[in-house]
Amino acid sequence: MIEITNTTKFKINKKQLTSLSEAFLQTFKKSHVDVSLAIVGDTQIKKLNDKYRGHKTTTDVLSFAGAEWEGNLLGEVIINPREIKRLHKYREILELAGFKYPPAKLKAAENYLFYFILIHGLLHLIGYDDEMESDRLQMLNIGRDFLSKHGIM
Repeated sequence: MIEITNTTKFKINKKQLTSLSEAFLQTFKKSHVDVSLAIVGDTQIKKLNDKYRGHKTTTDVLSFAGAEWEGNLLGEVIINPREIKRLHKYREILELAGFKYPPAKLKAAENYLFYFILIHGLLHLIGYDDEMESDRLQMLNIGRDFLSKHGIM
């Protein structure tokens, strides 16, 4: 089950988010687990980033694995869509997906990044790490390939 909470004015497509998340979980043999998705703004994610990672800055996504006592909860992915609007931070990801930079179709680029960040957060929940450059590149490619396979471009 996918539980979605949106605390922002950012318009989300819950059906698309659910479908994509469930496809991800099925692809990675995790279809029996639950995931919580939260859409938050700059202030909330900055507080969480400071509290749990010691970074006093905004970020695009945070992932928290579920505890054993939480049953089937794989974890929570928290996305900050305002960060995604700061496109200069995502040039590599956009170009990897085939967008020219700066993107001519701004809305399409932002939409792609939103779903890319979702998949990135889910990859963290299933154990991927991007601390090393080779692992970061692997995660970028997995995210791009997954979205492409599911018609997100």
